[in-house]
Amino acid sequence: MKPNFFKGLLRRVLVLLRYIWRGCVKMWNWYRRTYKQARWYGKVGIVCATVVVSFVLYLILVDINFLWLFGKSPSLYDIAHPKQDEASIVYSADGKVLGRYYRENRIPVEYDEISPMLINALVSTEDERFYSHHGIDFQGVAAAMKDMAVHHEARGASTITQQLVKNMFRTRTEYSTGLTGFIPGVRLLVMKTKEWVTAVKLEMFYTKKEILTMYLNTVDFGSNAFGIRTAAKTYFNTTPMQLKTEESAVLVGMLKATTTYNPRLNPKNSKSRRNVVLSNLLRKKFLTHEEYDSLSELPIELKYTPVKPTDGKAPYFRDVLADELQNGWCKDNDKDLYGDGLRIYTTIDSRMQKYAEEAVMKHMQQVQRNFKSDWGNENPWRDENREEKKGFIEDIAKRTDYYKQLSARYPDDPDSVNYYMNLPHRVKLFDYNAPDQVRTEMMSAMDSIRYMVKFLHCAFVAMEPETGAVKAWVGDIDYNYWQYDKVTAERQPGSTFKLCVYTAAMEAGLGPCDDRVDEWKQYDAFDKDGKPTKWTPRNANGYYTGGAMSLKHAFSNSINSVAVSVAHEVGLNRVADVAHKLGITSPIKETPAMPLGTEDVTLLELVDAYCTVMNKGRHNVPEFVTRIEDKDGNVLYVAEPKNEQAISEESAFLMQQMLLAGMTEPGGTSQALWSYDIHHFDTNFGGKTGTTSNNSDGWYVGVTKNLVAGCWCGGEYRSVHFRSGRMGQGSHTALPAFGYFMEKVLRDPQLAAKYRGKISDKPWPGLRVDDRPYNCQGYVAPSDTTDVDSTDVEDIDMPEEEIELDNNGNEIPSEPAQGNI
Repeated sequence: MKPNFFKGLLRRVLVLLRYIWRGCVKMWNWYRRTYKQARWYGKVGIVCATVVVSFVLYLILVDINFLWLFGKSPSLYDIAHPKQDEASIVYSADGKVLGRYYRENRIPVEYDEISPMLINALVSTEDERFYSHHGIDFQGVAAAMKDMAVHHEARGASTITQQLVKNMFRTRTEYSTGLTGFIPGVRLLVMKTKEWVTAVKLEMFYTKKEILTMYLNTVDFGSNAFGIRTAAKTYFNTTPMQLKTEESAVLVGMLKATTTYNPRLNPKNSKSRRNVVLSNLLRKKFLTHEEYDSLSELPIELKYTPVKPTDGKAPYFRDVLADELQNGWCKDNDKDLYGDGLRIYTTIDSRMQKYAEEAVMKHMQQVQRNFKSDWGNENPWRDENREEKKGFIEDIAKRTDYYKQLSARYPDDPDSVNYYMNLPHRVKLFDYNAPDQVRTEMMSAMDSIRYMVKFLHCAFVAMEPETGAVKAWVGDIDYNYWQYDKVTAERQPGSTFKLCVYTAAMEAGLGPCDDRVDEWKQYDAFDKDGKPTKWTPRNANGYYTGGAMSLKHAFSNSINSVAVSVAHEVGLNRVADVAHKLGITSPIKETPAMPLGTEDVTLLELVDAYCTVMNKGRHNVPEFVTRIEDKDGNVLYVAEPKNEQAISEESAFLMQQMLLAGMTEPGGTSQALWSYDIHHFDTNFGGKTGTTSNNSDGWYVGVTKNLVAGCWCGGEYRSVHFRSGRMGQGSHTALPAFGYFMEKVLRDPQLAAKYRGKISDKPWPGLRVDDRPYNCQGYVAPSDTTDVDSTDVEDIDMPEEEIELDNNGNEIPSEPAQGNI
């Protein structure tokens, strides 16, 4: 069947070609006969007509890609709907620009937004017959051919319209030249032909003003500045309409060669070229001789403000947002985040973002001073036995790109690799005390690793519990030096995870005032080799009171023995299930130590879980975006609430009271907040601290009625941590950032109405918790175990909160503390 089909098709093609050939032969015979019979002037006319018709026929054949000889050309649809990359803009909830996503940093302008003198300079210099031709300047082409024939010098003959075709449709890169492109010398002719044809089509579709506007919006001015708006901002920190005449001349002059005539890289060349453009304006009478003389003597006064993709506010958030959009909404809706000019409106508040960044910077300067004081001249990278880790820096070095490049260059010469890794060179280093936190110094790659790894890091995120809107996001202390986002990094949460334990207890019917005994108890477990063993949780202060205490007191004081006992009482599987319902998406292994926060989670998950409790038990998926528009303002996406009732309202209310107890119970771990200027705004606070093995991680999640914020602090590597437990616990390393943040948020009159407010100590209308009291009196230890009144927060020395566990949840032996063990 198929062979017969192809034979028939081939037969028809041959018949068609034979018919065309016969027609061509007849046409040629007629043409030759007519030419021979014509007089001399008729022959001249026939030759001229033949040239014109042949040229037009050639243009048509190229445009339709006859027999695939010339490759595809821009279609009429492409010309009527030109596609050019345009930066997508990210806005904050309060209307500020946070940043942009782009391959080419371009924001289009309208013709009326461009300085008339800039237009005059462009036309006078690049295409003086622009207003009289229709895409092809035949006079310019003839002059260029004459120069080539007589002087053997090439001169440009491309019109502005042709340059626009080359810039907008990339005819020399994105469209092939067909089979003829393989013939030497023909490829350039075919590409030029496509530019001519497309330029004529553009002139048919668009006015001269529109063509000039499109050209200025597409042209590359170097320094990652695409389009006149970005160029005016980059080089002169102004707008296209506000450009001075001499500034316009500089930018137009760059179009000949953006590097050669770049005013920053080659100021002498740029000034010379600028004056050529000014002379063109003089020749066309757009300038007087006096104006030309004055302007040509002026130096170029740059206000160079280059834009980088990372410039802007909330860079860590924008990275996460880009990933979310690229792999989600943009992919599902066939949108190009880096080229479609989307307008993305986010939940981030620029003021709160600023306050969060300032709080982190202020707090971490003090933490770093404490860290340096704690270790002195000793290296802080330690193993589980607190011994310095051997080969720690060398292992990090081997993972760097520089080491890999050297290893590839010297595959059999480790001495050369070692030499260059230890060779001093000028490097930029982060330094809290230097201007803009930047210090330049001669240092080897190995020494720079030793220097940078000694810094502690911080992450901070704030969310609205009612909506799930993320209002502030700080991924680390400085994006220029550390791009790895700690908000989404998985670390052990320590006692902050106890929220899930006690929420599961409330869901199981327990109440804040139910008593449990703080006592030594063993649990079945498995060691590192998977063999059965016994495990005993140890309280942070090293002893057990042996007395009964309320769950509220145990939670507020972070009593490990009670937390583990309650978790086993209600079931580890139930604790894990409730954690997932609250917002923890990371996997949770149901190990005996799990209630103490040995399973890795992210800060975002943790804050999300606390938001669920503060939102009457209703969980919101964290929201980053409120709406998305296209470049013309058409709404493409509006966020819809994605929430569900995760836990009962009764459990949520009771857990709110448990969180408040951190501030009111004797010895509560949130009481350091009393020293911050946040208590005269008709707002109350709750929260939970957390500290992990070897003080590797310090956590704090603070709650108010309308805002939840969490902070994590620790080393880039878990082996880098404080030496002393007192300095490394969450109340010292994380809680202060929350305090500094809330001071500024509550003091801001524009934010006050929304974020001030008290967490009620009475059930909301329709909620009954009569069978579970929650206002029980604070627990007092049967023996005196403190040197100060625990409510005297100014002098209180907060105890360590956690037992020490390795990454597998196994207890690390340590010296017994004084007290009742």
